[in-house]
Amino acid sequence: MEIFFICLILVVFLSMLPLLHVLFHKQNPSSMPPGKMGWPIIGETLEFLSAGRTGRPEKFVIDRMIKYSPECFKTSILGQPMAFLCGPSGNKFLFYNVNKSVKVWWPNSLQKIFPNSLQNDSNETAKKVKRLLPQFLKPKALQRYIGIIDAISQRHFASKWEGKEEIIVFPLAKEYTFWLACRLLLSIEDPDHVTRLVDPFHLLASGIISIPTDFPGTPFNKAIRAAKFLRNEFTTIITKKKHELAMQMATPTQDLLSHMLSLVDENGEHVLSEELIAEAIMGLLLAGYDGVTSTITLIIKYLAELPHIYDAVYREQLEIAKSKAPGELLNCKDIQEMKYSWNVACEVMRLLPPSPGVFREATNDFLYAGFTIPKGWKLHWSAHSTHWNPQYFSDPEKFNPTRFEGTGPAPYTYVPFGGGPGLCPGREYARLVILVFMHNVVKRFRWEKLLPDEQMIVHLSPTPAKGLPIRLISHEVTEKED
Repeated sequence: MEIFFICLILVVFLSMLPLLHVLFHKQNPSSMPPGKMGWPIIGETLEFLSAGRTGRPEKFVIDRMIKYSPECFKTSILGQPMAFLCGPSGNKFLFYNVNKSVKVWWPNSLQKIFPNSLQNDSNETAKKVKRLLPQFLKPKALQRYIGIIDAISQRHFASKWEGKEEIIVFPLAKEYTFWLACRLLLSIEDPDHVTRLVDPFHLLASGIISIPTDFPGTPFNKAIRAAKFLRNEFTTIITKKKHELAMQMATPTQDLLSHMLSLVDENGEHVLSEELIAEAIMGLLLAGYDGVTSTITLIIKYLAELPHIYDAVYREQLEIAKSKAPGELLNCKDIQEMKYSWNVACEVMRLLPPSPGVFREATNDFLYAGFTIPKGWKLHWSAHSTHWNPQYFSDPEKFNPTRFEGTGPAPYTYVPFGGGPGLCPGREYARLVILVFMHNVVKRFRWEKLLPDEQMIVHLSPTPAKGLPIRLISHEVTEKED
């Protein structure tokens, strides 16, 4: 019995080491950011997650900014002492100080799902990946895919929306974004092949945001198994693609995978291993799948709730549709003319960012806003600290796309894609997918929500609790009624 209690005390002591570091750090505790660390071990994790489950993730941040400091406050999340760096200054600091005062940090649970890419995050290979991948995702490079995105979008609406009276938006948006990602990243067009990847990919996406309990049947365990399955699938695809490139049956610009396999260093050696490419593809599919799906779904939600906003988007997109010859696909010029539609999408992402923020880790003690941030502390920049702040966005709860006209918001206040050197390389890809979707949906339908008070839930990205069921109304019906 004594041994049992000794072991129990040891476990508790080890689990509280991060908090003991706070209490006995060499710096004066009064110089640390204000705030509270919450319960032993769990800290304020439950409050953090609960704010997302109730659809108001901004409350966790804004309430503490008001109570403690608008610049920085401390807490404990995921068993880690953490400082939230708030406002445009906090955003800018974390954007520009990666590999200086801070480094990228991932929870241990994600390292089990993505062991190759996360464990190598700071090595030279990973740095080369981050420098070279944006070449494929630059606006000019993506222009050649606008017609492909439009063609897939038209097929999606013809098979999944047209002829239906009622649909549930979120699962259909998932199909649309995953189909596009498979085509543009991997050149997979066979519907059966896409279908084979959908279920394990859904398990992967769901498990990432679950409690990291690795027992059979748990979402986290299913995510690990799904990642293994997808890694094997992508390895097979990579082997086939390497053969096609060697036989000149594929080109380096055909898709992202071809681009990654064609990357060589100054010595002519391949930059990326097959294992790293497989995990990079999984990560990119996840980013393109979850965040874009969420934004598309929320655009449908707000356009249903705000008829005057819908009407303005419809007028803009109808002018573009009228300028096209029968069968002519969208092009770069058409995308550039969708200015108001993109402002609407930006306002959606201001209110409910596709990603609420990211985590970093302090690599040394440093001072920020007069507070000491100890080495090893985790850091978080939150889009909500500025997106919902009336100092930067007047009447922040009001849906107002005109905020983005002219010069737009002040620097580092609107950050759904990050900023600085850490600006999401997939931003332009997301913009194209979202705008092509908006064009194709509004020129076909009006719609109304079937659940007026449907709750929002925010885990990895914000989603309607019931998937956003809507009733479709074709423009032909509307014209007959008029």
